[in-house]
Amino acid sequence: MFKELEKINEQPEPFQFYTASDLWTDEHTSKQMLSFHLNEGIDVSSRNAEFINRSVEWIASEFDICRDTKIVDFGCGPGLYATRLAKRGANVTGIDFSKSSIEYAKEVAVREKLNVSYVNQNYLEFKTEDRFDLVLMIMCDFCALSPTQRNGILSKFRKILKPRGSVLLDVYSLSAFEQREEAATYEVNQLNGFWSPNKYYGFLNTFKYDEEKVVLDKYTIIESERTRQVYNWLQYFAPEDLEREFVEAGFSVKGLYSDVAGTPYDRESSEFALIANRV
Repeated sequence: MFKELEKINEQPEPFQFYTASDLWTDEHTSKQMLSFHLNEGIDVSSRNAEFINRSVEWIASEFDICRDTKIVDFGCGPGLYATRLAKRGANVTGIDFSKSSIEYAKEVAVREKLNVSYVNQNYLEFKTEDRFDLVLMIMCDFCALSPTQRNGILSKFRKILKPRGSVLLDVYSLSAFEQREEAATYEVNQLNGFWSPNKYYGFLNTFKYDEEKVVLDKYTIIESERTRQVYNWLQYFAPEDLEREFVEAGFSVKGLYSDVAGTPYDRESSEFALIANRV
């Protein structure tokens, strides 16, 4: 038992393990995440409905969304942004790891006769010959990627964008990093049964990496028949560091905001958004 507890509490190197598929493709957790997406009053998997509506209004104005606009939404979830943008006439492609979310989004698109194409795939592996006016990556998805993965996704963005095409994404700030604390907790059926429909014991170890400005929430889920670990990495950014990654990838940074609804930039905000154009 001591060795098992040592393993549970062991701190890995930053981004040493990648377990996104365990979170997004597991049937039970995928359905749990979908229920969070569709709860319009909370900010868990998606922003609340009031914020999304305000955000879409700003995006439509900022990027002059019209019938000819081609948009790709990386990590689209159940299509909360894609649906609203398609209703404004845009031609939208949505990509998401979660089968449950994509199935829901497709049902909405068919029912409402929307011009949306959904792809159930890890967006790191997404390939297309299409070229887009706008790339979206919302809900701080960029923060969950390692430096190597971020470099790869920026290269992908540049490849699939039209000349002068734009990227809009949001990230967690260093102000938010300072508020995170290391911790170790244990709970039966942790997170109200989020990880499994069966009884399980859940351990959460939160580690901070001060030099890299990274936080890891390491979950160990012990069921009667299996034990698994899920690594939820989050990179926190200073604006200048995020800008440097984009410039090195062949973009020019157009502007910073406190969120993807166009709120003026505040360095103390827990998140901030960036618009960058393909050079």
